[in-house]
Amino acid sequence: MAWIRSPSVLRRVTRTVRRNLPPINFITIHYIYFVGTCLLSALIFWGASTPSKSVRFIDALFLCVSAMTLAGLNTVNLSTLNTFQQIELFFLIMLGSAIFVSAFVVHVRKRAFEHKFAVVVERDRQRRERAKNSGHSRSKSLVRRLSMSFARSDNRIGVTGKSIPTTEDEDSITQEKASGALDNLSALETDSNFQPDRDGLSPQIQDKPSATQTGLTGRSSAVESQPGSVQPAAETSKLPAIASDTGVDQSGSSVPTTLFRRQSGVNSPSTFEYGSTDDASPDHISFRPDTLFRTFPSDSGTARHHRILSMQGVGAHSDASIKLRSNSQTGVRPEVVPEPFGLRARKYIPFTASGSVSRNSQFHGLSEAQRDHLGGCEYRAIRLLSWVVPLYFVLFQLLGCLGIGAYVAHNKASVTERNGLNPWWVGSFNAVSAFNNSGMSLLDANMVAFQTSIYMLITMGLLILAGNTCYPIFLRLIVWVFYKLVPNGESWSETRKTLKFLLDHPRRCYTNLFPSQHTWWLLVSVVALNGIDWLAFEVLNIGNDAITSLPAGMEVIDGLFQALAVRSGGFYVVPIPNVRISLQVLYVVMMYISVYPVVITMRNSNVYEERSLGIYSDDPGYAPANESSSFFSKLRRTITGKPWEQKTSYFVRQQLRAQLAHDAWWIVLAIFLIMIVEGSQFERNPATFSVFNVIFEVVSGYGCVGISVGLPNEAYSFCGSWHTLSKLILCAVMIRGRHRGLPVAIDKAVLLPGEGLHQAEEEDAQIRMERTVSRGTVV
Repeated sequence: MAWIRSPSVLRRVTRTVRRNLPPINFITIHYIYFVGTCLLSALIFWGASTPSKSVRFIDALFLCVSAMTLAGLNTVNLSTLNTFQQIELFFLIMLGSAIFVSAFVVHVRKRAFEHKFAVVVERDRQRRERAKNSGHSRSKSLVRRLSMSFARSDNRIGVTGKSIPTTEDEDSITQEKASGALDNLSALETDSNFQPDRDGLSPQIQDKPSATQTGLTGRSSAVESQPGSVQPAAETSKLPAIASDTGVDQSGSSVPTTLFRRQSGVNSPSTFEYGSTDDASPDHISFRPDTLFRTFPSDSGTARHHRILSMQGVGAHSDASIKLRSNSQTGVRPEVVPEPFGLRARKYIPFTASGSVSRNSQFHGLSEAQRDHLGGCEYRAIRLLSWVVPLYFVLFQLLGCLGIGAYVAHNKASVTERNGLNPWWVGSFNAVSAFNNSGMSLLDANMVAFQTSIYMLITMGLLILAGNTCYPIFLRLIVWVFYKLVPNGESWSETRKTLKFLLDHPRRCYTNLFPSQHTWWLLVSVVALNGIDWLAFEVLNIGNDAITSLPAGMEVIDGLFQALAVRSGGFYVVPIPNVRISLQVLYVVMMYISVYPVVITMRNSNVYEERSLGIYSDDPGYAPANESSSFFSKLRRTITGKPWEQKTSYFVRQQLRAQLAHDAWWIVLAIFLIMIVEGSQFERNPATFSVFNVIFEVVSGYGCVGISVGLPNEAYSFCGSWHTLSKLILCAVMIRGRHRGLPVAIDKAVLLPGEGLHQAEEEDAQIRMERTVSRGTVV
């Protein structure tokens, strides 16, 4: 066992574990938040049982997971829980709400913007202070440091065919260079990017790299040649890579500079020197015959390593990243660039800009100042959302609790008293459960006891829509109404610009606010899917005594409520076993696809969608190989004269395929394992523990819906009769299902502000242009 304690073995094991741990991003934090909250709340829930341990820990864990994930399944009757446990479930439902989580993300991004602005303001204040206090003494000091730097730079460069200046010549050389630098001294001092070096000897001008100049992210550090100075030769064995960049000679022209390694012998240290391919310039760099090279994959600086858990989100490529990929400027000639490649940005942003805006509000061609201005527009939009979204979340639930609580207290108090519950409390719990699409009810009979309460059914149906499938629709409607109501005066101009920016570019700011076209598509899909459920309830239950026994007219209202609830709400006005089996099969399908309209719209409108799908990588699974060579594609290009371009339908297809691949194996595996565990119960009672009933329960949990086929003699869900291991499997299914509706990890609306986002956006436009032009030439 001594090898286990070996430091080298431990280092290798630690390195392997660390490499396979998921990265810290939005998805990972979301999982940590849900798993940690569920475990902690389960311990509290179990410890609060009265009498002690009357609720088993597995049931406490299941109920907490079900409430937090909004699945709504229950393994015990909620009416038997004490008040503290019911209140805990009440708050867990709100803590797990998608709107609550998104509102928290908005506030985090708002604070990140404010912190970034504070750093910029403080840096600008310090720069002005230094410029004010330095005066003439700083100018002299700068000249002296420039002279010393130039002298050292010339002495450190040994170029073949050139003599090193002698001591007598150094004064004239340095004075000539320093006099040229003095001409630009005022510009240097007022430049916000000007900073002296750390040793206080030579100044450096640190320019922010452009999108094409920062393509070496992830590679070995490149050495940048600064005006009038060259970094010294380095002797180290820890830099085996070749890094290239563009330097600037004394005349200001760009020259290619390269850091290379020279190795004289087998055991001699590697020496990195500067050389040149131009013998006329003493500051250029050349390769020696014994130069050693090592290349890297073209797409990344190091060899790719696929983690066991990538945590990039459903539908995202395993290597999806904001890190830059290209290391050269675009080779597309201006005369072959599609016209127009994107729309003019000045028409879609509230300031003058020279760039363009492409699909999904992706800006490119903006200057650094314009990028900063764009960030200010995004900040103001996020600041607006930081109070609109919480108000939406609070007011809908508050008004729902008051309305439904008052109705139950005045009209159905006797129904709640049979379960020993306060009517106001039952109404408030149902309102919160409906808005957050949980489906949990304190009453054992769920909504069957209210199947003739028209006001309650309509109000809860509206809450179900407002908290889930129609939330993006209602939110955009609110922003649009505000935009129309705000006066067109000068004092309200900034507010109008912010609202207009939010309407034009919502996915740059928020995950659940979509552009106009996407919102209309979402509305059509919601109406269509709910209409199918409603029609099926009425048609397939013809002759069903459980439905026809309802009062006249209530059959239609109940069918509408059930259609709204079955896709995500989780309530039921008629026991599920009492409806036709054909309708139950339809419900399985609808529960599974319940998340599709919103989540596909969310991912299809992501600013970095191509990057998240791996469109820019060499993965053949995402490359549309046959798109440009098909007959219809050629015919369309011939008729329209337009080059090849990615279609929206292509991205939707990729998302659907990825979603199906993500879901199918998890659901099948869960059903298989549960049938193994519950095999003995199936043999004893095959009708109740049928495979279809297990499929129905698993899909309901995975879809976070909450309706269940139930049990013949019990009011709780079918899973309440399962063994402990089966309940644990279903807990994992519910947590997994809750996270399938999230945006990908590199969604613009969940990323914190930074320079990398701007550079990635410019690079995306560059690559898209190259792909469009190259495929447009294929005939």
